[in-house]
Amino acid sequence: MLRVFKSFFLLELLRGMRLTGYHFFTKKITIQFPEEKTPQSNRFRGLHALRRYPNGEERCIACKLCEAVCPALAITIEAGPRQADGSRRTSLYEIDLFKCIYCGFCEESCPVDSIVETRVSEYHFEHRGENIMTKEKLLAIGAWQEAQIAKDREQDRAYR
Repeated sequence: MLRVFKSFFLLELLRGMRLTGYHFFTKKITIQFPEEKTPQSNRFRGLHALRRYPNGEERCIACKLCEAVCPALAITIEAGPRQADGSRRTSLYEIDLFKCIYCGFCEESCPVDSIVETRVSEYHFEHRGENIMTKEKLLAIGAWQEAQIAKDREQDRAYR
């Protein structure tokens, strides 16, 4: 009996129209993307970068912990002695961004804070092979984003 009453008076339709009308007149929360940006956490994980010490020396000591901890096997490292003083440094450091799942394990495992994930989320690839981030590309991104990385690290220390 109740089903017949609901179907005869179209109660479901009226309830749906009431809900649509409610949302039609409420304030919209749409972001106009290129002009407006949503706030990002200082712990956002985006594009990878390799950092340098303030004196310009590479931080990476080729311990291969990031390669070992990577669950997607996206990191490839080859180590060799440095010409100047014989200390061990990377001769090859590559990250395949198609394999990477942006988990942040590489960043957490690094003992010298060399590999980091920046806040850069807007990047694309146009040609085959651009998804492989080489050591030179990673160092260039690190130099470009160093001010933001240092600021985020300082805020992270303040929270602890």
